[in-house]
Amino acid sequence: MPSSPYKLIPDTFTPAPSSLPANAVGVLAVDELSADLDAVGYFVGPGDDAPDAVDTEALRLTGFDGKAGKTFLQLANGGPAVVVVGAGPADEQNEATLRDAAAAFARAAARYARLGINTGTHFPLDPGVRGQVITEGAVLARYRYTAVKPNSTNIPLVSLDILAEPNDREAVAEGVRRGEIVARAANLARDLANCPPGHLTATDFADFAVQLGSEHGFDVTVFDKQQIIDLGCGGLLGVNAGSVEEPRIIKLHYAPSTDDGSTATPTGHLAFVGKGIMYDSGGISLKPSDPMHLAMKMDMAGAAAVLAAVTTLGDLGCSTEVTAFLMCTDNMPSGSAMKLGDVLTIRNGTTVEVKNTDAEGRLVMSDALVLAREEHPDAIVDIATLTGAALAALGHLTAVLIGNNPALVEQAKAASRLTDESVWELPLERRYRGQLDSDVADMSNMGGKYAGATIAALFLADFVDDVPWAHFDIAGTMQAESDDSWRSKGATGFGARLLAELALDFTPVT
Repeated sequence: MPSSPYKLIPDTFTPAPSSLPANAVGVLAVDELSADLDAVGYFVGPGDDAPDAVDTEALRLTGFDGKAGKTFLQLANGGPAVVVVGAGPADEQNEATLRDAAAAFARAAARYARLGINTGTHFPLDPGVRGQVITEGAVLARYRYTAVKPNSTNIPLVSLDILAEPNDREAVAEGVRRGEIVARAANLARDLANCPPGHLTATDFADFAVQLGSEHGFDVTVFDKQQIIDLGCGGLLGVNAGSVEEPRIIKLHYAPSTDDGSTATPTGHLAFVGKGIMYDSGGISLKPSDPMHLAMKMDMAGAAAVLAAVTTLGDLGCSTEVTAFLMCTDNMPSGSAMKLGDVLTIRNGTTVEVKNTDAEGRLVMSDALVLAREEHPDAIVDIATLTGAALAALGHLTAVLIGNNPALVEQAKAASRLTDESVWELPLERRYRGQLDSDVADMSNMGGKYAGATIAALFLADFVDDVPWAHFDIAGTMQAESDDSWRSKGATGFGARLLAELALDFTPVT
């Protein structure tokens, strides 16, 4: 199948070097900040004295009060520039606010490449946690997607020194290592979601997954169109019918190992499923030409988050076995596209009447959930930019979480709290299930006008049976409209860090 004629960069997608994955930033725990740094950040709370290096009168005149998120920049005078960062009240200082403070510093020092941080006596957290969240905040905040912007004036972050007490330095350094790994994953997911759709097809995505598997020690199996036909995945094939680009199913498998490299007995088996609609025009149910349509290159953000999360597992020593399915295709209108009224057959034999071709995510996810269930995992977790209803209900900062098992949902919430990727549980209200009934098939892909996020989850729930399952709808959180703390404008990489934490701490549930 020929590739898109308007590609402007190589067929195989490569993350932009200028976006600087976290492992390219030299983050160190040090016992003294060098005078050769470009800028140094000092954290100051309400009522605290200013650091000796700061012009206190200039600071006072700006109205700086130590509140969280406030910054004051004093330009260099023969040494590093100084950035004063509001730490906020002592009783509000925690992991999330420290991550935010590090991000505020990194943004205030955006013109500088080599930074240092001195938190002073603020944020009395576990040293490892301090190292991790400072690293995450600074690295994520300085992310910019510049792969197709050769004349970008962005100044990438090159190094970050974190001042640590001698007794804490080793623990801070270990936290830095973890922060580098998970920030690298989030920035990878951002790169993938930000990439123009003509530059990153389902085939490209699969090729890149194979490359990452080789680099990070997990297995990748790619299923082409004929193999997808042989698998009977009618949901994915139906959505792909209007596209000139072939679909791909990408199966990832991570198995824990011992220090000597031999296979270890896993503590549990978790399945991930990611929606990978590389571009969603809506199909025959064409979307309006508005900013949300423009953002539909990010409709594969769920698959990007899963792939990125799996790259962290070996580096973090995850003891959970993870199997993942990424369902990748365009959803395009054409003479061969699926039509309203068509009936598709999902891998498990369920027939689905298509009442709206723009409700395509649940069609590809249903095939994946059946495939995941066939792996006999302890639990299944899916992530998808699934419904505008999730955005309408919770906005850009909080994702929808729905599940069929309270214990698994609680584990998902715990991972969300660790990463400060906010989620809110909505009910799996089964009284709405009748809205998915069809006169001509086992079910339809659309319900009524209201409770769209719940109804979409009810559709998915039919394909997991009694396997513990949790579902993240990230349609709202997939992108940020402007820089906000560690969330850089554009794709957020939401879910990459969360899924990694969920796998690390996963306990099988009943």
